[in-house]
Amino acid sequence: MDFSFNDQQKLIRDTVRQFVESEVRPTVKERDRAERFPAEEIRKIAELGCCGMLVPEEWGGAGLDHTSYVLMLEEVARVDTAMSTSLGVTNSAVQVPLLKFGSEAQKKKYLPRLASGEILGAFCLTEPQAGSDAAGIQARATRHGDVYKLQGTKTWVTNGSVAGIFIVFAKTDPAAGGKGISAFLVEPGFDGFRVGRHEEKMGQRCSPSVEIVLDGCEVPAENRLGEEGHGLKIALSALDGGRIGIAAQGVGLAQGALDESVKYAKQRRAFGKNIAEFQAIQWMLADMQTEIEAARGLLHYAAWLADAHPGKMGAAASKAKLYASEMVNRVVAKAVQIHGSVGYSRETDVERMYRDARVITIYEGTSEIQRTIIARELLGAGGR
Repeated sequence: MDFSFNDQQKLIRDTVRQFVESEVRPTVKERDRAERFPAEEIRKIAELGCCGMLVPEEWGGAGLDHTSYVLMLEEVARVDTAMSTSLGVTNSAVQVPLLKFGSEAQKKKYLPRLASGEILGAFCLTEPQAGSDAAGIQARATRHGDVYKLQGTKTWVTNGSVAGIFIVFAKTDPAAGGKGISAFLVEPGFDGFRVGRHEEKMGQRCSPSVEIVLDGCEVPAENRLGEEGHGLKIALSALDGGRIGIAAQGVGLAQGALDESVKYAKQRRAFGKNIAEFQAIQWMLADMQTEIEAARGLLHYAAWLADAHPGKMGAAASKAKLYASEMVNRVVAKAVQIHGSVGYSRETDVERMYRDARVITIYEGTSEIQRTIIARELLGAGGR
């Protein structure tokens, strides 16, 4: 299924596709086993402009649209989902909020370095006792003259062990609940900042998820992102955009699983013929492709809205994320089934894909949270 992409978008898609086949696919299995971050691969893809796709040229970015961005993520996720996660966080969850809410000085200091891939970004919202309930975070930020001191622990921080800048959310006014949350730009060299334990994960093992410990972490007041009390607004805005990226990831991963399944079905022989000739296999492949194309339609509509009508993007992003994340888990399950016992072996790509897909219904808002957002829009309740 090919949408009416313009020449630039097609060039981006094809260029990234060629890159991941030549530079990423040869290393992905070994990196997954070793839990090795794709530092060299990201350095190279940054040279193509893929680390700052949504940032205007004046700040060192590529100044591209969301459709170009999701095409890039689809192609990367088709081969290495973990790498697409790291790229998605630094592009969308970090750079877009900085672009929308940052001061001129903050943009000048951080955006060119992020957009070039010199540093990566990380997004610190989730805590041990606060996931879907973002307003329930317990991290505190108290002002002392021209610095804030941050106290608390963040968990499941993507890029946390390799990032050069972190958006950290903490309560400056605990009594105000969600309205008392503020956002801060935190560098890993600040006093009181340290990386804690690394999560040992089922999948996406090349994308580090770590604990960040803030023990009186001293942050200059000039590094507050936006106004005091606007942190939840910033976080939710970032999550809206991030959900489009997660939908792209789901579509790309599912496409990769389908590609592997078609190839295997044409090669594997049973009962004297290729298994692709059996109706049972054909029907699974047909269902897989149909679901992928349905998800891709929701994804590219949401990406178009993000540029044309950003204020109306929220529910569309949730629909794309909900359907794509649940779709990819169905698709990879069929891919393993088509491969039979071979699909259960770590020698195959579909085994890794099966593990990588599971978290997609959880992060950037669970499926249940997406259904709540969609229902509220449908019922006219508004908000979250």
